Amino acid sequence: MSKRDYYEVLGVSKSADEKDLKAAFRKLAMQYHPDRNPGDKASEAAFKEINEAYDSLKDPQKRAAYDRFGHAAFEQGGGGPGSPGFNGDFAQTMSDIFESFFGGEGDPRRARTGNGRERGADLRYNMEISLEEAYEGKHVEIRVPTSITCEVCSGSGAKPGTSPQTCRTCGGQGRVRAMQGFFTIERTCPTCQGRGQTIAEPCLKCGGSGRTTNEKTLTVNIPAGIEDGTRIRLSGEGEAGTRGGPAGDLYIFIGLKPHEFFQRDGADIYCRVPISMTTAALGGQFDVPTLSGEKTKVKVPEGTQAGKQFRLRGKGMPVMRAATQGDMYIQVLVETPRNLTRKQRELLEEFEKSSSGETNPESHGFFAKVKDFFGNLGE
Repeated sequence: MSKRDYYEVLGVSKSADEKDLKAAFRKLAMQYHPDRNPGDKASEAAFKEINEAYDSLKDPQKRAAYDRFGHAAFEQGGGGPGSPGFNGDFAQTMSDIFESFFGGEGDPRRARTGNGRERGADLRYNMEISLEEAYEGKHVEIRVPTSITCEVCSGSGAKPGTSPQTCRTCGGQGRVRAMQGFFTIERTCPTCQGRGQTIAEPCLKCGGSGRTTNEKTLTVNIPAGIEDGTRIRLSGEGEAGTRGGPAGDLYIFIGLKPHEFFQRDGADIYCRVPISMTTAALGGQFDVPTLSGEKTKVKVPEGTQAGKQFRLRGKGMPVMRAATQGDMYIQVLVETPRNLTRKQRELLEEFEKSSSGETNPESHGFFAKVKDFFGNLGE
């Protein structure tokens, strides 16, 4: 019986690209899969025909030969379906199907190289510093418990004088294949656990892992102006890799301690300062500290109201990687006198009697509006 045209089998045109071929194959493969049609010989035959067509057209060289010579291109042992190499191609084809349904990222253990080396894990270190330290910047030493390369075997995992051997089960691939009915299943080698190598005589110090647990001291540069939540990466300072693999990275997360006087917003610093009622009314000045350790005078003009902000340019935090600094904002809080003496009370009462709308314009204007509001309601 003559074979059907491969393009007809997949239901695509001869101009179909790789993406169209793959989509058509996946759809038909799921439709005629033997597991979905148990005991159906017609579906089984269709499934084989679909795989044969896709296997020939997905390869650019095979497709070019088919377009030119048709089915004759794969006769006489031409390497097409049915030849000794078909099982491997078919396994790859079915792998494409599984990847489309289960993620397609592949087994993470495939990252292992043929010599069994694996990259070490990344580490996290939380560091809390003061606002003053963030302003100045600093160099600080930290001690990090981690895994380091074994000094005895130099990370190979093998006893000195010996070396790891290529796994005989998988031939160093870390994966083995087995036929299960219609499928070729690939799984991690049970002998070497995917490393591709075995160790006959493990190192006595590290037990064959190529690393030991220890504590190392590192110097960390905290740049001036660093912000809360900043992450500093120290490349290669994480856990050592197994069997001499590359080390992971160390990430230092910076947290700022709450400050007694200052609050930070980016490069700007905010501070609340209480002043007396007389200073707010008559005017005056006061000293405020800055993060640089100096004092700065703030002049309070006559009639300053509560909540008034004064801006001190360039007295805020330095900006990382820039030759600029933020500003400092001083907000005054007018303090109401308490525990008055009899004389002080009398003086304030006399002041209140003599006050007018010009003395307290905001309160006078507000209560005048309130009076008009209630007056309009009564009309």
